[in-house]
Amino acid sequence: MKPPLSVIPADLVAACDYARHASEHLDAASWAYLAGGAADEITLAANAAAWHEIALWPRALADVRGGHTRVTLFGDTLAHPVILAPVATQKLFHPDGEGASVLAAGVLQGAAVVSTQASIALETLAASAQGPLWFQLYWQGSRDTTLALVKRAEAAGYRALILTVDAPVSGARNREQRAGFAVPAHAVQANVGAPVLPTIRDGRSAVFDGFMAVAPRWDDLAWLVVNTRLPLAVKGVLHPDDARRALQAGVAGIVVSNHGGRVLDGAPATATALPGVAAAVAGAVPVLVDGGIRRGTDIVKARALGASAVLVGRPYVHALATAGALGVAHLIRLLREELEIAMALTGCATLDAIDAGALFRV
Repeated sequence: MKPPLSVIPADLVAACDYARHASEHLDAASWAYLAGGAADEITLAANAAAWHEIALWPRALADVRGGHTRVTLFGDTLAHPVILAPVATQKLFHPDGEGASVLAAGVLQGAAVVSTQASIALETLAASAQGPLWFQLYWQGSRDTTLALVKRAEAAGYRALILTVDAPVSGARNREQRAGFAVPAHAVQANVGAPVLPTIRDGRSAVFDGFMAVAPRWDDLAWLVVNTRLPLAVKGVLHPDDARRALQAGVAGIVVSNHGGRVLDGAPATATALPGVAAAVAGAVPVLVDGGIRRGTDIVKARALGASAVLVGRPYVHALATAGALGVAHLIRLLREELEIAMALTGCATLDAIDAGALFRV
């Protein structure tokens, strides 16, 4: 296992190159945890494949002088629409963990989402941030415990809450199980302890009477919206009807996500689900998307399908493992440059100019 790099090598020119390098900087168990998906990894593979299957339609002789990639989300104007997704226990991948990722996002004038399960305290990360941070929230089993965590995020200066709703029960992650993975002591969660589940009596189900008994429901979402002063988005929405119900609950945003293919194997790819959710939302709130996004061209496709911005997960963790904050910043810059090139070649000077006309359809 190689130590992190301090200089970016010349052959690192795309996100896929960081994936190749990262495997050399992580032990086998950590790599399996990062790379793996649920069960047979059908959804994991589908996420990337769905973006590949969408074609862009180049436009000639377009005047895109003065173009830019700026986007405004939850009250902050960002230089680009590449958001760092919440990823747990990042000290597993680099000694600086989430601190390096947050630093890189801020320096590149973007935003990062800090996981409930971060290996650095949410207050510590906020105190050193160079740009806006959003806090990803896992429901903590009760309203009181959840609200206490929310109030910590508010007090620390986070700009938005991202409630993850797609993982009350996790699918089997076969790759990490086969590698014998366990989070080491130096990378454990700093913000919360292990969840407390109900006692399962004989004949009861660990799923229905355990995990799901303390999972949030629609009335909890509506309650949370009115009990935080931060804009709240829900992450993990794939069905248009769920998007409509979330709007009725008063959310400020929706993230189309299948948890990177790590929860329900066989769920649709996010690129496939995005148009239906965007149509259901009809511009009422921002729609963001993650899952399989690896190039600037994917970001153009996401905008054309109705997304305001994208979140990337594994790619920036690959960069983190390879070269710490320097790697993450370089990865963000690569994606932004690829986005600018793709926008110019499809005749779009701004993100708002990207619509369904940028996609080639037979």
